[in-house]
Amino acid sequence: MTDTVLDRFLRYVVIDTQSDPASSTQPTTEKQKDLGRVLVDELLKIGLADAHLDEHGYVYATIPGNSDKAVPVICFCSHMDTAPDFSGTGVRPQIIRNYVGGDIQLVGDPSRVIRVSEHPELNNQLGNDIVTTDGTTLLGADDKAGLAEIMTAAQVLVDNREIRHGTIKILFTPDEEVGRGVNKVDLRKLGADFAYTMDGETSGHIEDETFSADGVEIAISGVAIHPGFAKDRMENAIKIAGAIIDRLPKEMAPETTEGKQGFIHPTGVTGSMERASLSLIIRDFTDKGLVEKETMLEAIVKEVMAGYPGSTYHFQVKEQYRNMKVVLDRHPEIVDNAIEAVRRAGMTPVRGSIRGGTDGSRLSFMGLPCPNIFAGGHAFHSPLEWVSRQDMEKAVKTIVELAKVWEERA
Repeated sequence: MTDTVLDRFLRYVVIDTQSDPASSTQPTTEKQKDLGRVLVDELLKIGLADAHLDEHGYVYATIPGNSDKAVPVICFCSHMDTAPDFSGTGVRPQIIRNYVGGDIQLVGDPSRVIRVSEHPELNNQLGNDIVTTDGTTLLGADDKAGLAEIMTAAQVLVDNREIRHGTIKILFTPDEEVGRGVNKVDLRKLGADFAYTMDGETSGHIEDETFSADGVEIAISGVAIHPGFAKDRMENAIKIAGAIIDRLPKEMAPETTEGKQGFIHPTGVTGSMERASLSLIIRDFTDKGLVEKETMLEAIVKEVMAGYPGSTYHFQVKEQYRNMKVVLDRHPEIVDNAIEAVRRAGMTPVRGSIRGGTDGSRLSFMGLPCPNIFAGGHAFHSPLEWVSRQDMEKAVKTIVELAKVWEERA
């Protein structure tokens, strides 16, 4: 076993850890614990004696501090699961060494091509070693790049006692991709003051703002009649659901929005003539924007239902997560220290927003303020996913520098 960040990454991605939104267990798939056990074994070999995997699929570990100062306890966090959007079984990583530019055709499915026109960050990777899949699975850089970076940084800190730092906690979570990444986390046991998720994309980027997010479930009860006798009597729940989807504003969809624009997005529809269900997600950077979109959506439902007087509906909103910026703005030193660490690691810091969420979104509102730092991966949740060795190495250096910055500024 070797311990470079690339070596670790290649070990982790071949372990299938896909989470399952249809499961009611925690973790949603037992196979996530397969990676958890590997990580615990490696942490113990590094010398972190308290490393363990709990019954809910969380990995906890501590890097003891070596400073005489009272340094805040910081935590580095990444998730072990991969997204259910595309297969994570049988990952075969491919390494393109010393990338010379141009599009990358994937060998297992030549129809899949990572095009520079669609992935302009490739222009900054000339001479780097790029890891892709063969095109038949996703890669799992989201977020096994983060795992590999935290593990490698832990090794650096343990092996180099001259690097002064406070106590550092490590947390690896299951089920982030299905929105349950911190459902069972024990923050008291973790014992951290502040945290960072290593779950971002482009090197140098720090994100302290996410979408606020809600889910909406719409249940429709129609009027079922034998189609041979349906004249002026049948009210088909499938058609009602279709009419609602058809009336969603085209300019308020994921495919037509960017930047700070929110959206309304149908994610599932099931049904029969008598009953149908619609699942949607609502995203906005403000709570006010969420409420406006939810109000608009229910108004659309009411308009459609007016044409079906014998049918009824149920409209339920479920909170998913909120914009972590509200919490992080109360603790500016968290992001300030990350910016300094990125700078010391040789990059120009870029502070931004995520059109999505991380474990840090919910952790922040649970009392553990937690911005997001780049992990280097791109094209998440797809067979075109890729990451470069050099960007992962920059993330490792950022973690080490961040530990030093917190100690120096304590």
